[in-house]
Amino acid sequence: MILSRPFIATAIGSFPFDEPEPALDLIFKALPEAPVWPQLPRRGLLEKMEVQYAEGLPRLVVDQTKGRMYFDTSGDHSAEFTAFYELCLAVSEGDEAGVDLSPMAIGPDHSRGIYALEARLKACGNKLPHVKVHTTGPCTFALVTVDENKRAIYYNEEFRDVVVKAMALKSRWQIRKFAPYAEKIICFLDEPILSAFGSSTYIGVQREDVVAMIGEVSQAIRAESALSGVHCCGNTEWSILVEAGVDIINFDAYAYGETVALYPEAVRQHVRRGGALAFGMVPTSAAIHGESVDSLAERYERLVDHLAARTGLDRQALLQATVLTPSCGTGSLDAPEATRVFDLLPQLSERLRSEHS
Repeated sequence: MILSRPFIATAIGSFPFDEPEPALDLIFKALPEAPVWPQLPRRGLLEKMEVQYAEGLPRLVVDQTKGRMYFDTSGDHSAEFTAFYELCLAVSEGDEAGVDLSPMAIGPDHSRGIYALEARLKACGNKLPHVKVHTTGPCTFALVTVDENKRAIYYNEEFRDVVVKAMALKSRWQIRKFAPYAEKIICFLDEPILSAFGSSTYIGVQREDVVAMIGEVSQAIRAESALSGVHCCGNTEWSILVEAGVDIINFDAYAYGETVALYPEAVRQHVRRGGALAFGMVPTSAAIHGESVDSLAERYERLVDHLAARTGLDRQALLQATVLTPSCGTGSLDAPEATRVFDLLPQLSERLRSEHS
């Protein structure tokens, strides 16, 4: 078991608040074994999903007046690229723990939540089983972020490599910041764009490139002795994540749970090599109003039965590999709905843990 015990509850990043403290109150009450730092997109552009990780990327422009972000690929960018790749090389070939990653830090203007969580963990004074951090996945970042001509930067191989390596460094920086407060850090890559993989919109996106991009960032996370995970809140080709070597696959089990069973060989390989499945059992939609701990527990049990039947895995192996999360972030909900999500989640964790101890 790669985590401290089964049925640990944690969260996806976003919360519907303007300040971190109300979010952290929810987090520490609901997620005592694996708290997260809250993303607060309602604070403005700098805390949006991709822009939050913009600092330090060469030739990346954040235009707050126009509310957009893009890479300027024009002109000579050799000097900026040289400095960036020197940092990458120092991390990969040098004394990794001793390399200064401050050039790729996420500053307080881009995340109030990181520094508020750090302060609260310092005040707690004890080491937790886990702390979860999160980074926008390289595929999502590269396909959503454009160049000066509004073309997705994914299709520029030179800049795409910068994105991959930058997301790896952002992940490393977070892991090192929170390592003193946890026995094992969990770092998720948020990859919502994977739900569109294979569609006509992204027909030029190659499967082997997706595997390589996620795999490179995942390897960087594991090099920091942390656990790598990927969150996708829609249906996707789940075998991609297994091939990329991630430790935790996080899926919207409430709406898309049975789609994971369409890849029985990949799921079987993942679980047998010690990987975890993070079931997004608590819906982050209007459906939250119609659910209870009983109904969610019943849904989980049916899903585990289905997975066991399709994969041939022992049911106990799936139970032992279970992490619990909301189906997605709660940033699009209102505060009472988010509160209900984080009321149900720890109750579900305790219910399943007591029934399957």
